[in-house]
Amino acid sequence: MTIALNLPLNPKSEIPHYSPQGNECALFERAWTRQLPVLLKGPTGCGKTRFVHHMAARLGLPLSTVSCHDDLTAADLTGRYLLKGGETVWVDGPLTKAVRNGGVCYLDEIVEARKDVAVVLHPLTDDRRILPLERTGEILDAQPAFMVVVSYNPGYQNLMKALKPSTRQRFVSIEFDFLPRDKEIAIVSIESGLPEGKVAPLVDLARRLRVLKGQDIEEGVSTRLLIYCATLVDAGMPVSEAVSAAIIGPLTDEPDVKAALIEVAKATFA
Repeated sequence: MTIALNLPLNPKSEIPHYSPQGNECALFERAWTRQLPVLLKGPTGCGKTRFVHHMAARLGLPLSTVSCHDDLTAADLTGRYLLKGGETVWVDGPLTKAVRNGGVCYLDEIVEARKDVAVVLHPLTDDRRILPLERTGEILDAQPAFMVVVSYNPGYQNLMKALKPSTRQRFVSIEFDFLPRDKEIAIVSIESGLPEGKVAPLVDLARRLRVLKGQDIEEGVSTRLLIYCATLVDAGMPVSEAVSAAIIGPLTDEPDVKAALIEVAKATFA
């Protein structure tokens, strides 16, 4: 089924800024019009969540974001009975609300959730597009404008937390990575207010540190951390202190590794 794009697009001023890496915006829009679920893959802090916010606003769709974690259950998504005013009433979870009313339900880092969450998604991510609610006895047909989007970081997968092929193959996949140098400089400058000339060394430092991923550090410097660092510099903090607080500190707790990263920073700014 194809959805007519007759929803009024939001004014540009209300749409979160996003710099496309390729054809991901067009792919997302086509997936939505054909009622296809979408899987976003990429390293932490490379823009996956910003992309979803951008596209939901661009299409004029409500957005429910769920940050997945070890204790997240299917009931947290679908809903549960609660006591209200001495009565037991059913309260929809974020997934059920999106199924009933339309809009995007975004599950961030889906592999962190318990396995029963993926089971709930299966009938919504094939041609049935239904959500069975065992506790209420309902079988909900998803609204035409409903869309489920999930994301995960393949670099953090292990045998205990891997997205099963039977789940992955229910989604259209969009892969993300960090932006090219010039684009990343522009984004960090826009988001932080720091001039591009002062942002450039920070981006160069991040690119150097990203090479160390999987060696001295578990994950590379995210664009998010760069924006934090640039924001501190724009607020008047010395660059060395901002780098230590917003880049090196979040990457590691190991004193020896910190010292090595500080030397890389000194060499970059020299």
